[in-house]
Amino acid sequence: MAVPTYTLNDGTSLPAVGFGTYPLTGPEGTEAVRSAIRVGYRLIDTAVNYGNETEVGEAIRSSGVPRDELWVTSKIPGRHHAYDDAVRSTHESLERLGLDHLDLHLIHWPNPSVGRYAEAWRALVDLREQGLVRSIGVSNFTEEHLTRIIDETGVTPAVNQVELHPYFPQVQMREVHERLGIRTESWSPLGKRQAPFHEAPVADAAQRHGVSPGQVILRWQVQLGAVPIPKSATPERQRQNLDLFGFELDDDEVAAITALGRQDGRLFGGDPDTHEEM
Repeated sequence: MAVPTYTLNDGTSLPAVGFGTYPLTGPEGTEAVRSAIRVGYRLIDTAVNYGNETEVGEAIRSSGVPRDELWVTSKIPGRHHAYDDAVRSTHESLERLGLDHLDLHLIHWPNPSVGRYAEAWRALVDLREQGLVRSIGVSNFTEEHLTRIIDETGVTPAVNQVELHPYFPQVQMREVHERLGIRTESWSPLGKRQAPFHEAPVADAAQRHGVSPGQVILRWQVQLGAVPIPKSATPERQRQNLDLFGFELDDDEVAAITALGRQDGRLFGGDPDTHEEM
């Protein structure tokens, strides 16, 4: 299945849809990632804290797809924000994955009470210069966090991966990203257990277009300009989640889904100013 790509602010490209791997572990996790690659996903998203970089690497090696056709993402955890730790963490990720470079490497959470995320960002800038990482970005950063690292280094992240789904459409952060030239990625793009498949704007659009409610939400993500990263271990669902480019929502449908947003529709209260993960 052919998936369009975006050109990032550093000149590299990124597929318009990716495959999330949390919490796929063990032999079943390897097979799920291998299945996703077989179905057509080329952007694979993992992280140190997912505990599955080894499985993802095995799936990549056994997939039969050339390495240069894949975009592999990982993330630096909060406990590795000190400069030397961030460098070491990246080398360890590469070793577990069995790769010589990452296509996209992110800081997983800013952990502002620790206050060392700017060190991790400087490490990523240097790792990119060394060729160990092609593109660098962040995850769960607010405008304040973004401003600090850009001001301190002169380097703007290529990507900010944030929680984004119909109950939490991130209107303000998407505007910030647009202004700064940062591509939005969406984790939990369907809303997990709170997926609004039953909501009228979603269900009605699914009926009109002859697709599933999940496809409607993921197509909404694409039309917002975000890169959704859905996860599924089921080949048929993986295929369905990628089959988003044969229909298009109209402006009213997009607006109605966005209007489902709530004052704080976060899945678990993961406010980047207060929530921290080590």
